[in-house]
Amino acid sequence: MKEECGIIGVHRHELATDLVYLGLHSLQHRGQEACGISASAGRSITTVKGSGLVDDVFQSTEDLEKLKPAFQSLGHVRYATSGENILENTQPLMVRSHQGDFCVAHNGQIVNAPELRYELELKGSIFQGTTDSEVICHLIQRAKGSMLEKISAACQQLVGAFSLAIMTKNTMYAVRDKNGLRPLCLGRMDESWVISSESCALNLIGSKLLRDVAPGEIIKLGKQGFESHFYVEAAERRKKLCAMEYVYFARPDSRLDEHNVHQVRRQTGFVLGQRDEVEADIVIGVPDSSLSAASGYAEARGLPYEMGLVKNRYIGRTFINPGQELRAANVKIKLSAITDIVRGKRIILVDDSIVRGTTAKRIVELMREAGAREIHLRIVAPPLVAPCFYGIDLKNKQQLLAANLNAKELVKFFGCDSLEFLSLEELFSCCGDGVCTACFNEDYPTPLFSHEAAVNGACAGLDD
Repeated sequence: MKEECGIIGVHRHELATDLVYLGLHSLQHRGQEACGISASAGRSITTVKGSGLVDDVFQSTEDLEKLKPAFQSLGHVRYATSGENILENTQPLMVRSHQGDFCVAHNGQIVNAPELRYELELKGSIFQGTTDSEVICHLIQRAKGSMLEKISAACQQLVGAFSLAIMTKNTMYAVRDKNGLRPLCLGRMDESWVISSESCALNLIGSKLLRDVAPGEIIKLGKQGFESHFYVEAAERRKKLCAMEYVYFARPDSRLDEHNVHQVRRQTGFVLGQRDEVEADIVIGVPDSSLSAASGYAEARGLPYEMGLVKNRYIGRTFINPGQELRAANVKIKLSAITDIVRGKRIILVDDSIVRGTTAKRIVELMREAGAREIHLRIVAPPLVAPCFYGIDLKNKQQLLAANLNAKELVKFFGCDSLEFLSLEELFSCCGDGVCTACFNEDYPTPLFSHEAAVNGACAGLDD
């Protein structure tokens, strides 16, 4: 399961481009397919972008020098959940216009993008790429009034998840959808401003976290300093941050909507451990996103918390498609069991979530091969039973193991001795109820338009 994008922008700092470049490294976990940086010294906007990791695109100081001098800069890392991984879709997206140039960086997914794109094409709009983010550029360009008014008018037409950073040659805007589905925060460095998908990027560049951008808010950073506006009335705004940001996506040192991610994850493990009575010897977390939860579970049960799995830090994407005989090797290249810790033990194996289930199944097999006596799988999230249309690559129920198998079938599939999930109510007790839980209970906070069929479609078997 993968997140789609990360954003960072720095306004009014002589080292804006360098700070954005550094900040993108802190957000690399949010997108590894492409990245880009746009920069402005007040006269024009220059953009450098390409496919790959941050250091693949910016391989030398010369690449960054192309973006200097600049007093403001905007960066983006991308994982494609809407549109192919082509240069035309790589962000920031640049718009050249007689009304004034601007660029857009988007995290999220626009649910009604196909309908909006069709209407725009009928009106003469020409699209260069296939991403839903390009629709936002066209809506802004077609609207009337000041840039603030154009952004507000565009956002009122968008349905779905969007945290946006928009930069003109002199001004930067931070925007969050009215449900706050994707994270976006605001920081301060002396007289400079920073916007970022996660606060971990602020920590790296020495910026102080001020607050989250509120749902439905447009923050303008320009000659007049800081300005806050809302594009919808208060009655239409609510907090529905994606619950999977806490469970899986965000870095543990980030703070989202006033909650530290590590502490939330630790609490999910603690809550699950409080009600669990299975006899066990040790607790092991699956690296990396489950480690905080595993420590909380161990504390609740009074069990030793052991490092029974080691992650290979130097392996990226594997370019082989192994057959049945090589499946175990494909897991072992990324994870290794510490046999001396595992052998003969009754193990609580803590994982963050189950999607297709193939990775968890192979980890259980790995632990069996290492000599585990019993394996009790504990998932610190409710079962994923519905697709997501807000920026996560869960597109149909065929992908979701828990939507296709009952509890006994899941235990058999994994080959474990027992299986427990965190309940939805327990999740709320850890991070509050101001989260989107559509992937757990099909309670979608927006209309779904053409995506409705993917929710109501029958589960015809697992897409493994």
